[in-house]
Amino acid sequence: MGLMAPLQERLRTTFAGQAEGIPAWELALADGEDGGHFRPDSAVWAVHGSMATIPAGVRALLTQALHPGALAGVVEHSDYRRDPLGRLTGAIRWIFTVTYGDTAAAQRASAHVRRLHESVRGTYTGADGVRRAYCANDPDLTEWVHLAFTDAFLRSHQRWGGPIPGGPDAYVREWAVAGRLMGVVDPPRSEAALEDRMRAFGPRLAGGPRVDDVVGFLRRPPLDPLLLPGYRALFAAVVDSLPEERLALLGLRRPRLGPVPLPTRGAAGLTLAVVGRALGETGPSEAAARRRLRRLGLL
Repeated sequence: MGLMAPLQERLRTTFAGQAEGIPAWELALADGEDGGHFRPDSAVWAVHGSMATIPAGVRALLTQALHPGALAGVVEHSDYRRDPLGRLTGAIRWIFTVTYGDTAAAQRASAHVRRLHESVRGTYTGADGVRRAYCANDPDLTEWVHLAFTDAFLRSHQRWGGPIPGGPDAYVREWAVAGRLMGVVDPPRSEAALEDRMRAFGPRLAGGPRVDDVVGFLRRPPLDPLLLPGYRALFAAVVDSLPEERLALLGLRRPRLGPVPLPTRGAAGLTLAVVGRALGETGPSEAAARRRLRRLGLL
């Protein structure tokens, strides 16, 4: 474990915002008076409890950036360049609270995010060249963010995770709860419906200088030097996993050495195995949820 200690410290700082101890919000997931929206045998616990969530986060950000309205909200109303880890830990807190918390905690966390989003307003130029007003809580934007998230976590788990109880349809159907909590109208409930809804957004997506800027940032984020080699392997693998139409809009190409495709999937799998060994099999959010379930006699 001695050799893993520096890596563990830097990973905890990146994902939890602190190197030592467990954040109070994670410990609080042991509180509550019901089993929450999802249980240990759910598709959501399987997907969100695996190391595949790390490349999933990168894929989700790249995909979300293709909607000019969603991208405008990030560029104009967040400190993602000055405080990328702060934005990351905020997103992780919402995901894990909805995944592992009781229903009241999931509701509070989602309501908090929606209140923050209410002030995220402005205008953007759509893919059709029309100037539009937006609010981050607009149905169009909340739907795209939910679709991009669901697609990213499902596809990344299929590539680097284990079995999904009930299969892909079960994950999409279960995680629709999170979409409804965030105001998404009739979120998809099957893999096929997810694909159809994402295709329907095609004409509203666009690349351009703002997208190029975000891609450049995600390609070379200000991470601790110890984490950079592994991150580069993950980023390359995420790029390799994206469909051609998204790659074109993002200005990215599949990694190759001349005419030969690079083995990105295996390199990313090795990176995730090392990260998993450093962080441990069960994360503190899941452990807290299991304590609550045992206290309630549900486990």
